[in-house]
Amino acid sequence: MPMSAPVSLHIATYNIHKGFSQFNRRMMIHELRERLRSLAPDIVFLQEVQGLHLGHARRHSNWPAHAQHHFLAEGVWPETAYAENRVYDHGHHGNAILSRLPILASHNQDVTDLKFERRGLLHCRIALPDRRVLHCVCVHLSLFGRSRRRQMHDLSAYLESIAPAGTPLIIAGDFNDWQNRAAEHLAARLGLTEVFGNRPVRSFPAALPLFRLDRIYVRGLAVAEARVHFGPPWSQLSDHAALSARLICDA
Repeated sequence: MPMSAPVSLHIATYNIHKGFSQFNRRMMIHELRERLRSLAPDIVFLQEVQGLHLGHARRHSNWPAHAQHHFLAEGVWPETAYAENRVYDHGHHGNAILSRLPILASHNQDVTDLKFERRGLLHCRIALPDRRVLHCVCVHLSLFGRSRRRQMHDLSAYLESIAPAGTPLIIAGDFNDWQNRAAEHLAARLGLTEVFGNRPVRSFPAALPLFRLDRIYVRGLAVAEARVHFGPPWSQLSDHAALSARLICDA
């Protein structure tokens, strides 16, 4: 029986800062959409996605008519999943995954550890062309170390219960993990590899990155290429750099 060809995937992760530049100086959601489209990943992991904001809609005449994940995905990524984490009187924001491949199911795992800091982990099951299931998790972890450790423990326990060892898996997003504790609390436990190697890349602030906050961890996929997108024009779009990787999922 002939072996099927390896599946190639291009992915990206980006904290889009609710569609505003650093320090909220300018609304950049339209420029950000064009930049993401030029990057052309198959799967996009997004953090700080504005699902609704009535105040911005009133103040900006060109504020998108739809939620940001729908606005960004329109005409390019037919499948989307969004999970609101922070809810307020005038709107909400959270994580999103955009995909060219079918999203079979999505689930938001509430990992809030502090009442004033709502956090969730968006998990999607995505169908690969060879009919296998790829587990994708978009994360935005706590600003506080103890809370991050609890969130990584909860994520590990959740994935261990639904995604057996060896199952293709991608965990990407804003880890807020400048001390690289995810290597011991998450990667070792789940058998993950960080796409940039043993030392994650600097990704914040986007103009001249100093801190290693954003990550892409993979399992069951080989890394063909990994890039960090910082400096102009990326630094004009958000306070975080975007990360991308080309992956190969062997049969």
